[in-house]
Amino acid sequence: MKQPHGLLVGCVAGLVLGSLAASAQDQARIRTMTQPTGQHPRQATRAITKTVRVNYLFYLPPSYNDDADRRWPLLLFLHGSGERGDDLAKVAAHGPPKYVAAGRHYPFVIISPQCPADEMWDVDVLLSLLDAVTADLRIDADRVYVTGLSMGGFGTWHLAARQPDRFAAIVPICGGGRVEEAAKLKGVPIWAFHGEQDRAVPPKRSQEMVDAVNQAGGVARLTLYPDLGHDSWTRTYENPALYEWLLKHKRGGRSAE
Repeated sequence: MKQPHGLLVGCVAGLVLGSLAASAQDQARIRTMTQPTGQHPRQATRAITKTVRVNYLFYLPPSYNDDADRRWPLLLFLHGSGERGDDLAKVAAHGPPKYVAAGRHYPFVIISPQCPADEMWDVDVLLSLLDAVTADLRIDADRVYVTGLSMGGFGTWHLAARQPDRFAAIVPICGGGRVEEAAKLKGVPIWAFHGEQDRAVPPKRSQEMVDAVNQAGGVARLTLYPDLGHDSWTRTYENPALYEWLLKHKRGGRSAE
């Protein structure tokens, strides 16, 4: 595969869940216990081991190596359903990796994973990737951001709801989330985008999430484009004001200014 200009290719394998196993002594004790006969309801709880491998593009700003003590903001970008598969060149079709490949520079470390074909974004996998990247690079843990388009917009809502304390701000584009999880996001600054003519994902999916977050006491805003359909991401990612807004926020609702 020809490597897009300015983008580095990587992969990470990690453990998402630990494993537990009863000791031989415990197993012997259980086997000798008197058990009630007949049919009864029971529940088993076990942690399993899962190894994941994620292909991703990562971008380091040109001055990353100039100061060994400097920690950098991290932007996680989640692509849409059309970029799934095992060809990382597809990930650079839209969003920040597209503009990096064209020669644009950003004041972030940018991580752009690829979702396997026929799958949806797996929150556990994404969190494992973030763990690996933040351990390997000089990342400012108080300035971690996530954005995504379409399927990646849904992934952005879901990921932030799983670990809201991890993110300084999020930007979901033409996606949607679970309204019942909106209250978890009341401490995360949110700027959502959607095209009013979108027939693939109705704009009400963004509207209902923004309204629910605000009703829970959060700070969420929604920009609707009256003239756009599903592709509301091109105009959004081309806007420098988006990145300026992200960099104003630090984890915990603090301003970076």
